[in-house]
Amino acid sequence: MKNTIILIIKGFIMGIANIIPGVSGGTLALTLGIYEDFIESISHFFGKIKKNIKFLLPIAIGIGLSIVSMSRVIDYSYDHFPIPTTTFFMGLVIGGIPLLLKKVKDTKERKQVSSYILVAITFLLVMSLTFSEQLFDISLKANLTNINLLGYIALFLVGVTAAATMVIPGVSGSLVLMLLGYYYPILGVIKNLTKFHDLTSNLLIAGVFGIGVLVGIILISKLIEYLLKKFEAKTYFGVLGFIFASILAIPIATYNNVETLIFNIPQVLFGIIMLIIGLIIGYKLGDV
Repeated sequence: MKNTIILIIKGFIMGIANIIPGVSGGTLALTLGIYEDFIESISHFFGKIKKNIKFLLPIAIGIGLSIVSMSRVIDYSYDHFPIPTTTFFMGLVIGGIPLLLKKVKDTKERKQVSSYILVAITFLLVMSLTFSEQLFDISLKANLTNINLLGYIALFLVGVTAAATMVIPGVSGSLVLMLLGYYYPILGVIKNLTKFHDLTSNLLIAGVFGIGVLVGIILISKLIEYLLKKFEAKTYFGVLGFIFASILAIPIATYNNVETLIFNIPQVLFGIIMLIIGLIIGYKLGDV
């Protein structure tokens, strides 16, 4: 029962991460210590179906609860406490770094220059994606009203793409949705569902998008599992680049998406406190 509750909590945190542009659910899965098991359970779901359901169901419940319950809370937090909210998620990511460093500490790849080049490449990849927000017209919004068959196909493909980035550590699925013009429309659908508005239409849209997300997660999980089996240490070095970049990507995304950032002593002090709290939570949950 204790393990189930812990998995629900970890899933809840992952779900919140997937709502916020700049924060990666894959990153938090890694720093919370469930990434490898998460990937393996999805890739071989039908091989050990009872065991995998026991592991994945609490995480799915946590993710679902957080997306439904926290979308408006996150909006409020960013509107009124942008700095503490941002530093809390930065702390969650930083707190999990020691766990990742352990995975490469005693490997032969630690002494290879190519490993650190890989860190630099993945770091620059995430940073380029983060700054692409300035290069694209993210004010573009998809129209999900009176959606036709082609619209549903596009929605499915967007779900596949977003899911792939959600699973890859350091790459924000929410940011990708923003670049594609689907972030705010999808968030609007979720909010309408919580208010029980236009249930038939919103459930259909959420269902098609959800199936796309599921397919995307399965496909990318297969790829990541292969990389971890064949090139484990190198893969983790690449992941470290993603993680280091995400620490910078989180405040950059906040700066880009929060209309009014107020820097005053209470906000900054509260931000430092939330950074420490996030760091402790990330470190402790990573060891559980």
